[in-house]
Amino acid sequence: MIIGVDASRAVAAQRTGTEGYAFFLIQALIPLAAARGHQLRLYFNQPPPDDFPDGRHVEQVVLPFPRLWTHWRLARELHGRPPDIFFTPAHVIPWSYRRPSVATVHDLGYHHYPEAHTQSQLWYLKWSTRLNGRLSRHLIADSRTTAADLIRFYGTPPEKITVVYPGTDPALEPIADPDAITPVLRRYGVHPPYLLYLSTLQPRKNLIRLIRAYVASGVPHQLVIAGKKGWLADPILDEIFHLELDVARRIILPGFVPEGDKAALLSGATALLYPSLYEGFGFPVVEAQQCGTPVLAANTSSLPEIAGDSALLIDPLDVAALADGIRRLTRDPLLRHELVEKGHENVRRFTWRETAARVLGVLETAVAPQPSR
Repeated sequence: MIIGVDASRAVAAQRTGTEGYAFFLIQALIPLAAARGHQLRLYFNQPPPDDFPDGRHVEQVVLPFPRLWTHWRLARELHGRPPDIFFTPAHVIPWSYRRPSVATVHDLGYHHYPEAHTQSQLWYLKWSTRLNGRLSRHLIADSRTTAADLIRFYGTPPEKITVVYPGTDPALEPIADPDAITPVLRRYGVHPPYLLYLSTLQPRKNLIRLIRAYVASGVPHQLVIAGKKGWLADPILDEIFHLELDVARRIILPGFVPEGDKAALLSGATALLYPSLYEGFGFPVVEAQQCGTPVLAANTSSLPEIAGDSALLIDPLDVAALADGIRRLTRDPLLRHELVEKGHENVRRFTWRETAARVLGVLETAVAPQPSR
């Protein structure tokens, strides 16, 4: 069969969680689909880079268009030359498309924390999720938490949802050699010891409480808050601006960190701090564990499901508890060692080959004729 895939998010210049999901999943799908006699037809809104995953059973369809790409330009291509099934790993199904389709839903945090979004973003997120649920033959959720939210907020039948965990970046490995880490740290103005946050800067990530907990902990480490600015990020920057100067100087804001620098920043950190209020999966947690870095994470949403006992889980609303967790991680080498060992075991659960195999199974099932009602 021909599997059409919206690959527009996979070629984003700055890949974060959902863009990385699309990129690595497509990369893993190519050989598996070919081995089972399927062809992938990848739709792009811009030319993919020369090193983008390709193969004999892959057709790249570039549809450059400045606005309304999904609901006009992509829709026009799908109507004119429909695949056997259409899959969107990180976006939305075109509203006019009624042929067999499958979509991945990553998280519904906007229902739990609507104040962390602008009104326009909130409207679009609700509309696009409802559209995916209505048009798709099946939905993929990247955690049991997301699946439960689809049932709760949209009334999605449980049998229409399959939970498939994402994988982790296969190129992300721990770096033990300080000589390989130091040049990267120097480039960002970072020096050990330091604590690391690595994700988008937005309200849902709970960064204001993290900053207050860091200050309250009294640890001498730098706090590196790495990631691109997301929506409503200015209050986070204001929080730092109003700190005492000697404390503010120890908070480093490198901005977006490219893939090639992630391993060095993670490997050199004393710990990853990730007290996010809501996550559909939580890629930074498993990325840190992949690099041998202990993790402090929130005890909410999908994070206990993804991390289990391999991370120090804390109430993200309790600044004092977060501060205590920071002190424990910085002062207790036995705790750090235990979390590193458990983290190594935990990340073995998440491989893109397994993710791709399960997604392909969903697509093969969804394309079959549906029983009449």
